[in-house]
Formats: sequence, structure tokens, C-alpha cells
Amino acid sequence: MKMSDGNSITVDVVSDVVCPWCFIGQKRLDKAIAAAGDIDVTVRWRPFQLDPTIPPEGKDRREYMLAKFGSEQRIREIHARIEPLGEAEGIRFAFGAIKVAPNTLDAHRVIRWAGAAGDAVQNRLVRRLFQLNFEEGANIGDHGVLFEAAREAGMDASVVETLLPTDADVEAVRTEIVTASRMGITGVPCFLLEGKYAVMGAQDAETIADAIRQVAAAKARGELETAS
Repeated sequence: MKMSDGNSITVDVVSDVVCPWCFIGQKRLDKAIAAAGDIDVTVRWRPFQLDPTIPPEGKDRREYMLAKFGSEQRIREIHARIEPLGEAEGIRFAFGAIKVAPNTLDAHRVIRWAGAAGDAVQNRLVRRLFQLNFEEGANIGDHGVLFEAAREAGMDASVVETLLPTDADVEAVRTEIVTASRMGITGVPCFLLEGKYAVMGAQDAETIADAIRQVAAAKARGELETAS
């Protein structure tokens, strides 16, 4: 069924920029939006931290991964499973280039500020942070890297330079993460459609597109008026 002009929905993506499945999910969401036809989809990025215990300066990624997974062999197996899935979505995962496992709290603060500059700016920033981390091996916990990513996304970098060294929005981001957990989101990515219907995990593009179509149709029929 083709949607009529004017149909629109919002998709809140709960994700962490150091989650490879979230990068894959972002690519699949793009395909899903294209496949959903003339439905106007607004994408907003919401914070989640896979590991909030990492110190602000980050940790040596090799040591961090060994402590988490136990052996080089296990790490290679995990990467070998993810890399072809990424390649199918146009992602060139360069896990060996990543030297630092960063704390992503500051990245999420910048993503939050990007949202205030508009959905397009926020989407550009999130894409750039995924690329920097996974394809270029940059430390996205580093303020210099975040300043440059913000500038490339079209943000006012001077504002980011002013705010980032302070504790501006630290608690707001942490509160959002806690809220996601209270909603039952324990893994990412999670695509929350119209604040009500969740698609968990990096599902294939057609699954996400079908969810978008169904929710848009229900909204058009006036069935989502009680959605938060």
C-alpha cells in the first residue's frame, strides 16, 4: 500500500557510537527509509552507553577487549563475523586501527547539541562519528576529534569548544540513558517509532521499512493518538 503525501513518523534511535551493530543499523535504517516510499521519517538519535565505567581518557582498546572477551582468538572471531555484514552495507570496519576504547559520554553530549541545530545536522554528526571510530580509528572521546566532527557536520564549533570542557548537559544525557533502561532497552540499536513501537537490534532494512509503513498507516488512521 502506497502512503499518501503528508504521512510522517518519528524514529528515535537509541544507540552508542562505539557499537558496530549501531553503525550497521544506521545504514539499514537509511535503506529502510528509502524503501518506505513517500513517508516522511524524522530521525532523532538518543544516547546509550555500552560501558559507562570507561574513564574519560579512555582505555587501551586491545587490553580492554582482552579483558572483556578473554583471548585474541575470540576477538578475531567477533570481528570476522561483523566485518562482512558491514561490507554489505558499505562499511569498511578497521578494527585494528582503533587504539583507544573511549568513554562516549562527551560524544553523546555533542550529538544532543547537534539535535538542537536540526535533524540533518545531527544525522551528519552521528554518521561522521561512526566513520571516525570504525573506519579511521580516531579516538571519539578526544575533544579535538569531537570539535572537528562538529564543524564538519555544520555545527558552530566555537559553541562546542566552549561547552564541552564544562559539565553542560552531562546529567541530561545520563538521565536519558537511565530512561532508556527503564523502558526496557538493554541493548542497541533500538528503533523507537512514534515513541511507542520498538524494533530491537540491527534488523534488516525490509523489517525496519515494514515497521515504518505499519506505524505510519496506524498513525494516519488516528490509532496512535495516545502514544507518548
